[in-house]
Amino acid sequence: MPIIQNLIVEEFGAFVSKHSERLIVSKGDEKLIQAPLLHLETVLIASRGVAISSDAVRECAERGIPIHFVSGSGNAYASMYSSGLTGTVLTRRAQLAAFHTLRGLFLPIAFAQGKLSNQANFLKYMSKYRKESAPEIFEILRAAAEKILETVNDLETLKTLPEVLSGERATIDDWRFELLGMEGRAAQTYWEALKRALPQELEWQGREGRGARDPINAALNYCYGILYGQIERALVLAGLDPYAGFAHVDRPGKPSLTFDAIEEFRAPIVDRTIFGLANKGVKFEQDERGYLTEGTRKMLAEKFFERMEATESYAVGDTAAKKSFPLRLIAQMQARHVATFLRGEREEYAPFVMGW
Repeated sequence: MPIIQNLIVEEFGAFVSKHSERLIVSKGDEKLIQAPLLHLETVLIASRGVAISSDAVRECAERGIPIHFVSGSGNAYASMYSSGLTGTVLTRRAQLAAFHTLRGLFLPIAFAQGKLSNQANFLKYMSKYRKESAPEIFEILRAAAEKILETVNDLETLKTLPEVLSGERATIDDWRFELLGMEGRAAQTYWEALKRALPQELEWQGREGRGARDPINAALNYCYGILYGQIERALVLAGLDPYAGFAHVDRPGKPSLTFDAIEEFRAPIVDRTIFGLANKGVKFEQDERGYLTEGTRKMLAEKFFERMEATESYAVGDTAAKKSFPLRLIAQMQARHVATFLRGEREEYAPFVMGW
């Protein structure tokens, strides 16, 4: 029986049950997948019409295996965890208390710096083999990367402004508009450059969010939905409340800290996966309504989790020494760093920045 770390259920009408030491996905009388519980880390239900037994839910809860629900368009609409994972108190008290302090401002600034640094590095990665073959595209990508890195420097300068250090304007509420504006302008530069890096025959018009019907955006949105579940799991395991964020405004039912923390991982995990597939000529098939087909969703989920297991260089502790770790573990370690920073046990939060 193969080792399955991430069980993906995307067949309409499937049933997830528990038998002995494994989860079984069946449809009618046919057994589709058997996943030993010993190795299982997550369950992803990515289709309508899927049923799951109470025995399977209880077994996952007792073993700390989260169950994530994602719609076909990539909307991460629910997650199930063991109640014991959400029982931490000290970290959550510190998280809430930090909102009106400099830590509550410096954390979202660091998230933004990580996001923009990774966008810049991804553009540099995309340019690597184009200097000779497509010099015009090479220059566009490199210029966009440098422009984005200027914004990273502007964010660093923001932390040293007199009104910040004096406490006159020293909370995220004081700077949210400026912070989101800087991110937004950098995003325009990023997506415009990436549009030029795709094959012209794809005729990609640029980034669109929820509800997009073109194949590139549909694939991005779907994988972002999977990533939300992975980042939320990391935050919960670190003792944090995924619904109490900083840069993203609190709204009922919206995991605003998840929305904050996901930013530094979008480019290294999802963008690199989707644009890599697109540049290799992989087709993201859609049905007549513009939704990704079941086969495409399954392929994307598999490629996503393959990327999560890819290793990146990562600084260990407070030293300059770096080792290679899977992105899955890096996301978990970064969540723990958020928690220790908010508790005052770490002087600053350093975002994860991928190499190129």
